[in-house]
Amino acid sequence: MSGLAKYLLQSGFEVTGSDIVESKYTKELKELGAKIYIGHYASQVPEGATVVASTAIRDNNVEIVRAKELGLPIYHRSDLLAEISRMGKFFIGYAGTHGKTTTSGLTSYVMAMAGLKPSYVVGGIIPEIHTNAECTDGKYLIAELDESDGTIIKYSPDISVINNLEADHLDFYKNGLQSILETFQTFLSGLKPGAKVLACIDSAGVLKLMENYNNVITYSIEKDADYVAKEIQFKPDYTEFKVYYKGKFLTDLKIILRGKHNVVNALAVIAALNEAGIDLNLVKPHFETFSGMGRRFQKVGEFNKISLYDDYAHHPTEINATLSSTEGMEGKRVVAVFQPHRYTRLKNLYNEFLNSFEGVDKLVVTDVFAASEDPIENINSARFVSDLKIKHPEIDCEYIEGTMCNVAEKLYPQLKQNDVVIGLGAGTITELCPELLKLDKKVLAGG
Repeated sequence: MSGLAKYLLQSGFEVTGSDIVESKYTKELKELGAKIYIGHYASQVPEGATVVASTAIRDNNVEIVRAKELGLPIYHRSDLLAEISRMGKFFIGYAGTHGKTTTSGLTSYVMAMAGLKPSYVVGGIIPEIHTNAECTDGKYLIAELDESDGTIIKYSPDISVINNLEADHLDFYKNGLQSILETFQTFLSGLKPGAKVLACIDSAGVLKLMENYNNVITYSIEKDADYVAKEIQFKPDYTEFKVYYKGKFLTDLKIILRGKHNVVNALAVIAALNEAGIDLNLVKPHFETFSGMGRRFQKVGEFNKISLYDDYAHHPTEINATLSSTEGMEGKRVVAVFQPHRYTRLKNLYNEFLNSFEGVDKLVVTDVFAASEDPIENINSARFVSDLKIKHPEIDCEYIEGTMCNVAEKLYPQLKQNDVVIGLGAGTITELCPELLKLDKKVLAGG
């Protein structure tokens, strides 16, 4: 929502909005000229406005109720992005269960650094350029296409990249992967003539989808495909590999992102850029200066030789991928702090979550971040930890309840030199590392 608001401000629109708490996003929008309210009140809805809301806003929200009383048009955020995408730019959209933010952010970054002036709206902050959206007079539009609520069917990119597909958002997709595949089939059937689809065939879900769709360009690091990454070398500080297109060498790439999943992400981006007809020599040097999206294995601090990382991973596959990024950190103790995101996700993927923490030396589980959901009986963090101890007795695991301040206070005395602490989740877990840093400053000051 903040990215869309910024895009509109830069396009010359007057923007007002509200959120339940102040954040860096609301502060940036205020600096750009938006009128931002903290808290939801009917009096904040201006007459004559067009109202845009996310899926998280319920029909009984007082501002939505007031907008209906005033007869104002009310749109979902996906309607706004779809409208932006129809304004004449060459549209590259990234979709799939995982990797959308990294691939769309990486594309936006390398194109911007190459002077191609892309417009973009992505789901996270690009650290090197400190924003998640930009409206320019350039030819290209890059966007992350969210499938969580089925609204992906509203878009028709010139190039669609499908990173992977598996069961998630099961509060919406009642029949799991089958429901997701049906939504993506509808999405593909609605693409305009001449549109290109790039699909990662390393994903079983994507392979299933492609059974009913033949007009596709494939990419892989494991199988024969149109675009293939080969000779992958994982170094302590970077990864390098060669890209082949239809069996012929296309280019080599060097990235500083960690983990095999980021090789796939970089491959998806270089393939999409090549299909868009962009000179790869312009963008290639910038792949190795991209440090990753905000909250994607993002190092946020260090004290007493203890490294602190923050990561958005809230799905079993994402957690596995994030933890794989610690490979090569010899002599380090990996301390993961997991905040389950949504009761429905914990319930529907319970067994998968139990098997997501291989290689972790210590695991702390916090309270579930509800994300506006109501609790589900017998689905909670205390039970999860109890079950995990039975299934994986080799993992030192504990449940710490309360705020992130409380979690940090309980965890801090247990940490020691050469620990790697990783906060995992899509909620308030992002406050953990700053709380640990604050505690350390207090200790050093003799507090």
